[in-house]
Parts: sequence; structure tokens; C-alpha cells
Amino acid sequence: MDGAGVKLYRVFGGMDTVSLTDPFLLLDFFGSNDPREYEAGFPWHPHRGIETVTYLMEGKVEHEDSEGNKGVLYPGDLQWMTAGSGIFHQEMPKPISEGDRGLLQTSVMNTTVKGLQLWINLPATKKMTTPVYRDVRRNHAPKVEFDGGEVTVVAGEAMGVEGPVKAGVAVDPTYLEVKLRPESEASFKVKRGYTVLVYIVEGKGKFDPSSKTSIPDGYLVIYEDGDEVRVSTEKGVHFILLSGRPLNEPVYWYGPIVMNTEEQIVEALADLRRGTFVREKHPIVE
Repeated sequence: MDGAGVKLYRVFGGMDTVSLTDPFLLLDFFGSNDPREYEAGFPWHPHRGIETVTYLMEGKVEHEDSEGNKGVLYPGDLQWMTAGSGIFHQEMPKPISEGDRGLLQTSVMNTTVKGLQLWINLPATKKMTTPVYRDVRRNHAPKVEFDGGEVTVVAGEAMGVEGPVKAGVAVDPTYLEVKLRPESEASFKVKRGYTVLVYIVEGKGKFDPSSKTSIPDGYLVIYEDGDEVRVSTEKGVHFILLSGRPLNEPVYWYGPIVMNTEEQIVEALADLRRGTFVREKHPIVE
């Protein structure tokens, strides 16, 4: 349970895993068809020193920050926020309502909410930058069809197509959503020396050509160094592929604040007590 009472699955997160997943800090999967398990949401909370990426697959999420920016994420939408020097925001998952059906051009009433939240570390030189909001609508991230499936390119590049998000230059992130049909395979280029992770959302597949074992949904694959991810599946698989340049910097972590030194954490907590946590009163909206 996290937030005000949201049932979720923490794929990884915390000081015990950061050395394996650097520059990625945390990945949460939230999904339920019971509104009682998510409607309490994630009310007002601070962030500093990181980027947060919320990707919605089903339902909707109403979000708002302390400077008056607000909006709604629908299936296929994504918000990539650079918290930088500090921001307060809230994210409140909701079921699709009667009023949403026209906008989404659907006649289906559905109480399911499903999505992912990823935290990406910022380098020491960028931790106190101006906060930035980026809302990426489902039609803005290019979708590439190939023999056997499709890939949605959120950030980075796949099959010659670049994603719309240009954030996180220091870690050069790649964020792909891949869906493979039964009895199919695919390969994706990655950069040597980068951290490469795959989270299986649904189905199962072989993520190592030499392995006889298929890995099912809910598992995380952490790759050793290489320049290619090759996947095959018998019954179909849906996964997220993440890649980024490790920062190899000290990490001091306190809740939603991630800095480089204990003194910076103490300073952030003092800012919270004094009411000076938000340094930049006008976040950039891209």
C-alpha cells in the first residue's frame, strides 16, 4: 500500500536495488478493477532531485501541482515530470466515468485502473533545476508496427523512430512499450555500458536466446552488458523496455526526495518545515 491507500506492486525501489537499476530508482505497477483499492490516490506530496514518469494503460488519473497546473491522463497517456528543485503534486486514479466515454469514443464502462510509475534519478548538477511538466498524449508517441507486433516509442529510439520525450539528457533514457503476438520474436538495439531493464506486464516470453525458460508477467529482467535485446514468445507478451546511462553517483534517499548527500536531505526536510521547499514558483510546462 502506498499514497493514501493504493494497492500496488513495487517491482523495484529503494537503497537495496539502486546499484542494480541506476539511473532508475523505482518502478511501481498499479492495477485493480476495485475502486476501493485505488481511489484514495496519492494526495499532495513533495518531490525533489528526480524525474517521475506516469504511464496509464487503463482508467484515468487526475493530477495537479501546487502551482495550479492540472490535467487528466487517459489510457495511453503519459506524464514525464522533472521535479528538480522541488514541487508538490497529487495524482488521483479514477474509474472511467459516463462523461469520459464520448471523449474516449467507447461504450464500455470499466472500473479498472492500470499503469506504471517510474522514478529516474537526476545527476548532481541537475537536482536543483526548475521543475518541468510534460504531458504526452496517446497519439503523440509514435507506434511502429512490425512483423509480429508493435512498439510504442516514448523516449529514445526504436526501429529508426524517435520518441517525443527529450528529457533526462544526462541519462539518455529509452522507454519503449512492446507488444508481441503469439509465435513471434523481435530485437531491439541498446547501448553498451547502459542499464537495461525489462518489466513483463502481461503474458510471458524468452528474454535470453540461449534460455529454455519463459519469464511471466510481474517479473523484471536485468541485463548484463550488451548491444541488443532479443525476445521471443509462444503465446504473446506485453513488456516495457527501459535503458539509461548509469550516473554512478552517491544516493541519499528519504521518501520522495533523492539527493547526493545526507546534508541535502536535511536541507530538504528543513525546507518542508519552513515552507520554502518549492524554490521555483513557475514550473515549465512543455
